[in-house]
Amino acid sequence: MSLDPVVLARIQFGANITFHILFPTISIALAWVLLFFKLRYRRTGDAAWMAAYRLWVKVFALTFALGVVSGVTMSFQFGTNWPGYMNTVGNIAGPLLAYEVLTAFFLEASFLGIMLFGTGRVSERIHTFATFLVALGTTISVFWIIALNSWMQTPTGYVMIDGRAHPASWLAIIFNPSFPYRFTHMLLASGLTVAFLLAGLSAYRWLRHDRGADVRAALRTGVVLAAVLIPLQIAAGDAHGLNTLEHQPAKLAAMEGIWQTERGVPAVLFGIPDEATRSNRFEIAVPKLASLYLRHSLDGEVLGLNAFDKHPPVLPVFFAFRLMVGVGLLMLAVSWTGAWRLRRNGELPRWLARVLVAMTFSGWVAVVAGWYITEIGRQPWLVYGVLTTAQAASSVPARMIASTLAMYLALYAFLIASYVAVVFYLARKAGGAIDPTDADATGSPVIETPAPLLAAHARSQA
Repeated sequence: MSLDPVVLARIQFGANITFHILFPTISIALAWVLLFFKLRYRRTGDAAWMAAYRLWVKVFALTFALGVVSGVTMSFQFGTNWPGYMNTVGNIAGPLLAYEVLTAFFLEASFLGIMLFGTGRVSERIHTFATFLVALGTTISVFWIIALNSWMQTPTGYVMIDGRAHPASWLAIIFNPSFPYRFTHMLLASGLTVAFLLAGLSAYRWLRHDRGADVRAALRTGVVLAAVLIPLQIAAGDAHGLNTLEHQPAKLAAMEGIWQTERGVPAVLFGIPDEATRSNRFEIAVPKLASLYLRHSLDGEVLGLNAFDKHPPVLPVFFAFRLMVGVGLLMLAVSWTGAWRLRRNGELPRWLARVLVAMTFSGWVAVVAGWYITEIGRQPWLVYGVLTTAQAASSVPARMIASTLAMYLALYAFLIASYVAVVFYLARKAGGAIDPTDADATGSPVIETPAPLLAAHARSQA
């Protein structure tokens, strides 16, 4: 059986972007949470907020480092596996990536050191301001990346000259039709991911009978943040879906599992899409519901997959959409239940604490599912209506791609497992030992690097 190099290159890039997106998703919102902790400490003088800051800034440092490293390896693949991409749209993609480096990465790199090691070396005001600038830098970074990715979904503001895209209006390129929806959706997704990370690790400490003021502060912050953001995310997701219906109807049809163009379209709750028969096997559906939320009419017409000559592979898009929605609804139920219990008596029942621990990284699941919908749902296009995936692929032999793919997968699996282990190790180490004045001799919080943390974790398991 021969291996298709284009398919292998897609899998490799998909694995790389899957690994990479995990860490910016956390660092974007976690930087703002750290700023919140700092501001609360400065306003109230309550040492619990500074104790929470000193724990979570370590998580941020580890997350930021892995995000930078994985982003660098991903950029290399533009040249090795997808030379046609930069040849065709490099006049647009190149400047947008450069803007991200110039306006965001330099800002983060310049003030990250002050944020991590500046306590006791600079004034509280300067340290808080550095934390703000790092948080701003992470948000600016995602602004440019989402601008580029959104342009690939809904390209505008360009002209084609000799087979290459040239910018005609940078405002139209950056603020393309899908950008506002996708930027909002991504920021809220980051906030939810961090909210459940906060709540999950704090619940883990809670179950270990570490119930100090810093644990309570982080737990309440995570649960309340999740309870506030999840309805906003549902509303943003609905608006994003309507935008997709307008600009990428084939993707929307694959998400919903709609094959025939008709009125009064049912919402398919479950089924197994079968492209051979152009139907869903074992379908469970609610009559006319899809027309209601897509067209705001019980008899609204929705285009089916059969209306398109080319459409994305249905099965992965269909199930990724249901996974994302399912996790979102679970987040809604758990966060609202948690907020109610905390408001009622300030305590969590053990069963709910265990659920929060199990959902510590649930945000990752929803984000990855959402990105799969976005990227697989765009196929066969790399830049929608401009450049197909096959046209952008390189002539690298399949065996070479397969060998590097295997190495990438092994490395990524190891790093993800190590990251999760270190994060939980930090939570255990913090248990009962966080002193608001706990710092090194200079007054700076101790920020341990991943290698010593991994070694200490291994010793604790021996």
